[in-house]
Amino acid sequence: MTSDIISYYFPDLSSKQKEQFAELDELYRFWNARINLISRKDIDMLYLHHILHSLAIAKLISFLPGEKVLDVGTGGGFPGIPLAIMFPETDFHLVDSIGKKIKVVQEVASGCGLTNVRASHARAEQIDEKFHFVVSRAVTRLSEFYPWVKGKFEKKSMNTLQNGILYLKGGDLTEEIKESGLKAELIPLSNFFKEDYFDTKFVVYIPQ
Repeated sequence: MTSDIISYYFPDLSSKQKEQFAELDELYRFWNARINLISRKDIDMLYLHHILHSLAIAKLISFLPGEKVLDVGTGGGFPGIPLAIMFPETDFHLVDSIGKKIKVVQEVASGCGLTNVRASHARAEQIDEKFHFVVSRAVTRLSEFYPWVKGKFEKKSMNTLQNGILYLKGGDLTEEIKESGLKAELIPLSNFFKEDYFDTKFVVYIPQ
């Protein structure tokens, strides 16, 4: 699996963006060998399971120049790094409570020349800033996640979507959404991607 799958689903990438997506393979293999972020078997599926999965958010929304996006529990940089390549004029702040993961984020961002990414070794609750959107990939149940980011949103929306949370998660989410008490919209990733891997996965959009 190569970066060609990204170009297939996003045919309007610039040559620089194509180059940056291609560089992620070597960068993640290098750092994964030192700090095990992704299972050895899964690293071969990096583009499908991690990068394209992250970019489902880019099928739903185009982040604008000057917008600020917080990636909570980013791990090795997902979905934040692929989104930062896709939207080079948007400001991305990637946070994780595990320091070695943030080191990888910093090294990967630097390695592919990203200038719109900040990475903090911190919990989401410790970030004292306002954002237009919060993104995340299945960090925890929504009822636990929401209190971490509540109150971190800019009041004024700039985009076609109202400011809010874009949460990547799979499976039957009916009970989890009900438990959270949040008004949420589920967008199936099979709307965007044809691979079987995405059949039971969603973007959960929670407007503020």
